Amino acid sequence: LQRMLSIAVEVDRSPNCSSCKIADVIFPFILSIPLRSQREAFLNTMESHLLRCKLLELLFQHSCDVPTTLPLSLAKILYFLSHSSVLLQYQDETATWQRWDEMLQYLSLLLMSYQNVRQPTVCCLSPPTFPLAGHLRSSLNDRMDLIIQKAKPKLQDSDDISHLDVQLKIEDFISRMQEALGQPFPWQIMEKLCMLR
Repeated sequence: LQRMLSIAVEVDRSPNCSSCKIADVIFPFILSIPLRSQREAFLNTMESHLLRCKLLELLFQHSCDVPTTLPLSLAKILYFLSHSSVLLQYQDETATWQRWDEMLQYLSLLLMSYQNVRQPTVCCLSPPTFPLAGHLRSSLNDRMDLIIQKAKPKLQDSDDISHLDVQLKIEDFISRMQEALGQPFPWQIMEKLCMLR
């Protein structure tokens, strides 16, 4: 399934457009998965970083009281850190801290996938050593030309964030967790927060 989804993203003239369409179709099914382990298995095995980005972006937009109009960027990921709530369905009585832990897990996954969309990576449709660097939103043909030209991926204005931006959003997130969980936080939460920072 994951290989088919990855191919479906790449065969379109615009991988960015096809990943959006596929994510829109898949997203309701992600919401109805009752177990965290099943959600994580599906998202972690996804071969297309671009499709994973789109799905996680939809997931976080869905969990924000006020969705943002920012394009997918580092600033948008920070926005999700400050504004997302825990709205996924759970089959069992999952502890509140585990829901926050899952949210942080997906936020880190979104950040890593987004970095792969922008930075050097390897496409599953090409030989393992052939880099299709940071142009995953472009078609395969255009991507090859960009690589030959050694063109750097274009950054967006909203990718320009500072250490202070990160620090303030982390502190804001910790304040929200204090209200929901009290203290001390489980070590799993603090570990994921440090990794994300």
